[in-house]
Amino acid sequence: MPTLYFATGTCALASLIALEESGLAYEARPISFANGEQRSPEYLAINPKGRVPALITDKGVITENVAILAYVAQIAPQAKLAPLDNPFEFARMQAFNSYLASTVHINHAHKMRGHRWTDDASAIEAMKAKVPQTMSESFALIEETMLEGPWVMGEQYTVADGYLFTLTRWLPGDGVDLARFEKVSAHHARMLERPAVQRALAAQQS
Repeated sequence: MPTLYFATGTCALASLIALEESGLAYEARPISFANGEQRSPEYLAINPKGRVPALITDKGVITENVAILAYVAQIAPQAKLAPLDNPFEFARMQAFNSYLASTVHINHAHKMRGHRWTDDASAIEAMKAKVPQTMSESFALIEETMLEGPWVMGEQYTVADGYLFTLTRWLPGDGVDLARFEKVSAHHARMLERPAVQRALAAQQS
């Protein structure tokens, strides 16, 4: 049975949602960032990066949302969580997920993780101040050119939807008004209605 390590409030919610949508049996194991469990020897033996998510499979450990989401979609084809029969559309989905991971998440990280890039206190404060702008610009691009509607890829729900939902939830804390983005707001509301999303959110709070 796959085992997912996650932490509340992190991007690992996307992988939790994917597993809930898949219908597969899995185990969810929370770790506490507040208590530094991500740096414990036990967890570093699973994921030397000291981050979440990490998915233990019968083949080994998979890290990074983009990889885990694609893996879940492929091992649960009956759930139709990705356009598996269309290489071009699958690549487009991966491009969307990669943008979330490589750009949007990094924009957000500048608010709390500036020490990853500099030890200069004034530079860290400047990074924090930039977050509302960079997150707004990223979500404007998603709103205007990437989110097809009603789901990210159009009519087919995919693992990209759970990932977008996860990062959308960060906007208020990043000083961005979600209401500015009509399509993203509608997508967020639509996601909240899905039973799998509700179960994943409950798992984070338990």
